[in-house]
Amino acid sequence: MDITMYDTLLQLPLFQGLCKNDLTEIVGKVRLHFSKVKAGARIVAQGTPCNRLVFLIKGGLMSEMKDGQGLYSWNEYFGEPFVVEPYSLFGMHTDYAASYVATSDADTFSIDKNYILPELGKYPIFQLNYLNIISNRAQVFRHRLLPGNAHSLEQRVIHFFLCHSERLSGRKVLKIKMEDFAWLLNDTRLSVSKVLNELQGKHLLALRRKEIEIPDMASLMDYRESLQQGAELVQV
Repeated sequence: MDITMYDTLLQLPLFQGLCKNDLTEIVGKVRLHFSKVKAGARIVAQGTPCNRLVFLIKGGLMSEMKDGQGLYSWNEYFGEPFVVEPYSLFGMHTDYAASYVATSDADTFSIDKNYILPELGKYPIFQLNYLNIISNRAQVFRHRLLPGNAHSLEQRVIHFFLCHSERLSGRKVLKIKMEDFAWLLNDTRLSVSKVLNELQGKHLLALRRKEIEIPDMASLMDYRESLQQGAELVQV
């Protein structure tokens, strides 16, 4: 393995902080499955067993999560470096929560689950990185599930996007019929359409037939924060 590849691996979330000697030792014991993936190829499928850690080291990925009722799909876009659902490897439900498709020609590698505890688990830094990823995700999603100030329809619309986002940045796409979105929000189609058009007028999202695109989730979150601050000033 050349020096460039070592440097790339050391930038991945689970390997950050490891010294090159440790990484060399890992490479000697753990089989790394390297793959070149064409744009449009599916890497993993929603609902299939998560029996390996998959790392994106070059290129981009799109995740697609379809809800159980078949009403909508939620797409997110990720760039390198990225690890696919490390939280799905252990626990009660060890299937992938979403499908992942390459959005460009990409380089990936994977590590079988059988190596994670007996080999990688020997390294305290790897353990700490893994626990931090799992713990941070649990804490962030717990905070998002709190109702907060999501009383208005506009806040509930944004809260729906918030609760579905793995990362609060980047491009997101919700594919859904307007009447289904209104049903999920327990409101009328006309009211939901009005709110979405107002957000589109603020350049926070774009509406297309059966599709809502959020160009940058961070901008929408900044707007949500300004709404909350405004509500707090009114209360004072």
